[in-house]
Amino acid sequence: MTGLLRPRAMGTPLERRDGWAKVTGTAPYAFEHPASAPLYVHPLQSEIARGRVKYIDAHAAEDLDGVAAVLTHENAPRLATDSDPELWVLQSPEIAFRGQLIGAVLAETPEIARHAAGLVRVEYQQERHDVVLRENHEALYAPDVVNPSFPAETVDGDVDAARPEVVVEQTYTTPMEHNNPMEPHATMATWSNGVLTLHDSTQGVHVMRSRIAPVLGLKPKRIRVVAPHVGGGFGSKGTAHAHNILAALAAQVAGGRPVKLALTRQQMFALVGYRTPTIQRVRLGADRGGTLSVVTHDVIEQTSTVQEFAEQTAVGTRTMYAAPNRRTTHRLAALDVPVPFWMRAPGEAPGMFATEVAIDELAEACGLDPIDLRSRNEPAVDQATGLPFSGRHLAECLREGAERFGWAERDPAPRSRRDGDWLVGTGVASATYPRHAMPGSTAAIRRHDGRYEVRIGAADIGTGTWTALSQIAADALDCPVDDVRLEIGDTDLPYATVAGGSSGLGSWGATVVEAARRFREKFGTDPDDGDEADAAMPDNPDAQRYSMHSFGAHFAEVRVNADTGEVRVPRMLGVFSAGRIVNPRLARSQLIGGMTMGLSMALHEHSVLDPQFGHVINHDFAQYHIAAHADVADIEAIWLDEQDPHSNPMGSRGVGEIGIVGSPAAIANAVHHATGIRVRDLPITPDKLLPG
Repeated sequence: MTGLLRPRAMGTPLERRDGWAKVTGTAPYAFEHPASAPLYVHPLQSEIARGRVKYIDAHAAEDLDGVAAVLTHENAPRLATDSDPELWVLQSPEIAFRGQLIGAVLAETPEIARHAAGLVRVEYQQERHDVVLRENHEALYAPDVVNPSFPAETVDGDVDAARPEVVVEQTYTTPMEHNNPMEPHATMATWSNGVLTLHDSTQGVHVMRSRIAPVLGLKPKRIRVVAPHVGGGFGSKGTAHAHNILAALAAQVAGGRPVKLALTRQQMFALVGYRTPTIQRVRLGADRGGTLSVVTHDVIEQTSTVQEFAEQTAVGTRTMYAAPNRRTTHRLAALDVPVPFWMRAPGEAPGMFATEVAIDELAEACGLDPIDLRSRNEPAVDQATGLPFSGRHLAECLREGAERFGWAERDPAPRSRRDGDWLVGTGVASATYPRHAMPGSTAAIRRHDGRYEVRIGAADIGTGTWTALSQIAADALDCPVDDVRLEIGDTDLPYATVAGGSSGLGSWGATVVEAARRFREKFGTDPDDGDEADAAMPDNPDAQRYSMHSFGAHFAEVRVNADTGEVRVPRMLGVFSAGRIVNPRLARSQLIGGMTMGLSMALHEHSVLDPQFGHVINHDFAQYHIAAHADVADIEAIWLDEQDPHSNPMGSRGVGEIGIVGSPAAIANAVHHATGIRVRDLPITPDKLLPG
């Protein structure tokens, strides 16, 4: 790629253009869009994990004042196709997991709807279920691909024939984890003149429409999805889920009235995806000097009997370090559980925990500093593709982080530092995340009232799209940011890809730059009102010539109470290589947000599944623990001053997910340094430390 955009607005830490609206409560989220006389929907969910509904008695609910209707599989409108099993809602009495939608109450208020739902009586025919992931599960199988389209297995060299001098071979596990954005999944659905309008909390309005249209038997132009503001999204809002179809069905029977459906926090634990638990076997072999000769990463994880989703847990390992003999595999068990889905850095987040803790164990076995071991195994080219990197600066991240963190003063011996009742340790881990670019977006630019209207159906899920994309447009049009009027979040706008895989700003930005180039070619620098041009995201030939990844180095200090096993993290530092940073204020927020989520993954998050009944028992914030302010003390994210001339016209790569990748491993490695105890199973809780 040639012709990087000349920065003027880019690189400046502009405040959020939507910030005032958000803090004053005038930025409407999905449930808050005004509607005339709406009905409210409360879902009914299965209380068994496998079987079928024998009988539903809804008479008491229907007789309650304020109840408009009770929907079940017996009276719900028919859907057009069952080709998307997750969205095949209220069409059958069959039950595939606990929490599956089996009905809904429509009422005048949310309170009446919820009360009425509790009056519905359901009789089941229960079957034996299987909800527990096991390393020796009898039905393990290899998927054809892992998310989104990587091969499930790769083999290079001969891992069995290699005879390394030092071997580390261990099993690492990560638990089921659930997305918990501040705004729950919510939809307002309205049918009018044959058109369905959804005000939805989604990471991609066009992706939402394209998935639900065939299920509803509608042409896409008969569906409009609107999402100008989204209260957080970490992957689960990247597609339609069953509740979206339920809202559409409810609106069909609402007599022209809009319906509003907001999932409760508890309902989200069954209906909108989650990160699969993983069992990961990692084997590293090296000579005594620490040069790797063998890397294997074998993963076992779960999917659903409803629909397959295979997380790409071992894919990051394929790129990370040089070794002539390498193998990665994925195996799935299809269980009677909800469908897993994206959660921030799917694949890399759990996978790099295992790889980076194993690297730390290898450094200890070789008697090497963990940073030195990582640096001496830097690959010259991408081990997965053989392509040169567009920019791989992991070693610089490690060196910069080590200097800033005071790594040189570290005594490498475990349990070498104590402060009263607290054992103190430090740890490091590397991070990688691929640069994704999703083709297909289109942007339109029009001159109107002396400003440039930039129209693209992108999403702002809290990442700052309203601001950063305006900065890119301003530089592309060579005008002040205040002269740009951005329109996003609506399928009435030109098509845009989903905000996922840290691809949003790069993909949409490249599209806007191309539209600006076309506009300038047609109308010059003094356009007239009404002048307009559009363009699709251009092809990038460098995408076939280079391997493009962001990299990072995480450093963590922990304090472990010697009597209680309590773990505190007073200090975290992340140093990243992510190309040009479009807006430093927003990028820092994204990076420390990812690091905080990694801290949460390391110490707290664990969705506990009850094997007897097949549901997550800690399905609320009272019991599903996430990091709070008290958990995050001194946390900082910095980045190298660089640009990637091959990635896109801005020279940027994504920052939304690299922050979480590797940070749990840095904390786990610091815990080992503090205590001498190696915890290989997340989260790191006191019960795993006290026996040592």
